[in-house]
Amino acid sequence: MPASVRSTASAVANSDSRVLYTIGGVTALLQLLTVVAFTVVIATLGPRPVSAEEWFAIQQDSKLAAVLRGDFITLILIGLYLGTFPALYMALRRVSPVYTALAALFTFIAVTVSFAGESTFSLLRLGDQFAAATSEAQRAQLLAAAEAVMASDLWNSSGAYMSGILLQGAGVMISVVMVRSSDFSKVTAYAGLLANAVDLAQHVMHPFAPSISGVLTTVMGPFYLVWFPMLGRDLLRLGQATPQARVGMRFR
Repeated sequence: MPASVRSTASAVANSDSRVLYTIGGVTALLQLLTVVAFTVVIATLGPRPVSAEEWFAIQQDSKLAAVLRGDFITLILIGLYLGTFPALYMALRRVSPVYTALAALFTFIAVTVSFAGESTFSLLRLGDQFAAATSEAQRAQLLAAAEAVMASDLWNSSGAYMSGILLQGAGVMISVVMVRSSDFSKVTAYAGLLANAVDLAQHVMHPFAPSISGVLTTVMGPFYLVWFPMLGRDLLRLGQATPQARVGMRFR
């Protein structure tokens, strides 16, 4: 291959990787915003409804409040991993190609399963039908249908349980690889490791020991509030660095 062609191909690859790093950095910061937004919603509007009857009551009062108190914000947070993990794969594939590829694969599967099990729009439709129902029998049927939807949603189904294990497991794997890379700060790597490890533990324990899982949920939050902004900073820095500077960062 002529040197000019190799040089052009290398320039295009470097340009693509910088774009990917920038996208990953921006999505990591957006994930931080979703965590903050979710915290604000819980503090101001209340936690996620635990029954179909409670959901319908909230929806009849305010459809927006029903959406915000449901799983929609969480779904956005999960979906944004499709922006961060390709960038992490690009940055870390030379450090550990196998584990980095597995982490990216697990994330893609987890996000896909999570989107398939999200219940917001199904519950909104059932809530509209419940509000228009004219008999107690119709309302009872709609409540039963909504309970069935909630039983197979983002938190309660077998698919959701496995997707959580895959997603947090991928976070642990990528953070361990990140510890070995000089492209990311140690604060980023260890914050990600702790956040995802505690999240994985609470997710595994949730069906069997919900009280302990609830305690772990409060513990993992601060680590995510460190991980996402630091991850965004490191990826944006990689997106702005020249190829020569990235080589220097990798071997410093």
